[in-house]
Amino acid sequence: MHAIEKILARAAGKDRVRAGEIVTAAVDLAEINDLYLQVIQSFEAMGGKGVWDPDKVVFVFDHYSPPPTPKAADNHRVMREFVAKEGIPHLFDIDAGVCHQVMPEGGLVRPGMVLVATDSHTTTHGAFGAFATGVGATDLAVVLIRGTLWFVVPEVVKIELTGRLPQGTTAKDVVLGLLQRFKADGFVYKAVEYAGPAVTDFSIAERMVICNMAVEMGAKTTYIQPDDKLREYLAARGIEDYPIDTTDPDYEYAEVHQFDVGQVEPLLAAPHSVDNVHPVGDYAGTAIDQAFIGTCTGGRLEDLEMAAKVLRGRRIPPGVRLVITPASKEVFLKAMATGCIKDLVEAGATVTSPGCGPCLGIHQGMLGPGEVCITASSRNFPGRMGSPQAEIYVASPLTVAASALRGRITDPREVLEEGS
Repeated sequence: MHAIEKILARAAGKDRVRAGEIVTAAVDLAEINDLYLQVIQSFEAMGGKGVWDPDKVVFVFDHYSPPPTPKAADNHRVMREFVAKEGIPHLFDIDAGVCHQVMPEGGLVRPGMVLVATDSHTTTHGAFGAFATGVGATDLAVVLIRGTLWFVVPEVVKIELTGRLPQGTTAKDVVLGLLQRFKADGFVYKAVEYAGPAVTDFSIAERMVICNMAVEMGAKTTYIQPDDKLREYLAARGIEDYPIDTTDPDYEYAEVHQFDVGQVEPLLAAPHSVDNVHPVGDYAGTAIDQAFIGTCTGGRLEDLEMAAKVLRGRRIPPGVRLVITPASKEVFLKAMATGCIKDLVEAGATVTSPGCGPCLGIHQGMLGPGEVCITASSRNFPGRMGSPQAEIYVASPLTVAASALRGRITDPREVLEEGS
């Protein structure tokens, strides 16, 4: 069996499972974000009398953080009351950050677990050797009552990443390159395993990026085999007891693909689809109104450090907005300690509290009709960041920072060469 199948088999109490089989699996961690008051409403409508295991439930206030409307504030109130009534110990309030960042930081994510959350980018946690996937509000309500959920065991696709990233390229460019090749429907309801020497070289943050955006290719879940780098990350968070699932040597993948990261150049996804991927140079010179670096795809410390490297001692031009949203309070504090935040603010950036707001167009940096934004976040559908008449380009934090500096879409290698 594949490691993912072993995780599901153990959670389902079975000796083995196979692709296409429907199993009912025990859930190890269930997360609800503040978009989904419907989870509580469905829980009550189904006659829920108590959460099956409060220690395995997490609430994160990240999308409406801080609440931009009275309704959002009231949703938070109802959720806080539910958490208190049910004795749930894990509430990440409006000061904490994005769910996919704060859960690993908080030591809640480990290899071998089944993790479900009301967010499509839950595939991020495959970077930690977990079976992790997004589910809807009603499914999550069932989990709160029963502690189990049914899954179709997915086929597994292996993507072997080789080579080393050239200067000016990042893990974000790698996953954009994969989207360029496999498109938005490349792996619908399949699991994507990332392997190969490039994955070994990637930091935990870089692994989270490529797992995060696998969902943009339709993936149900992702997986990276745990290694010493992950063990060190987990040990620093007090996690040392967990199963390590390995894939049997004779396992036959549904597909195996090779991808040389050494051939990747700075890329972007042009409006209005994440798989509409082109070299940054194809759009160089396009004027921008806003640049955004943040959230679950592009708001980690490494991302802010990339941006600070480009912008340190420089100023963005008048008429251009640069919005920075750290992925979590921990990231925010570290970025302040290293001087990243100071460098970015002095360059003209606006720093917001940790959360998801600008990414999905709720608050803290929405776009108006006809405006152009280049973003290090994950999606560029019409209306994603505000007005449906806005245009959104998805790129790496390096490309976003270079573009903010110039006031137009810019290949980051040009700016890096100037500073060398």
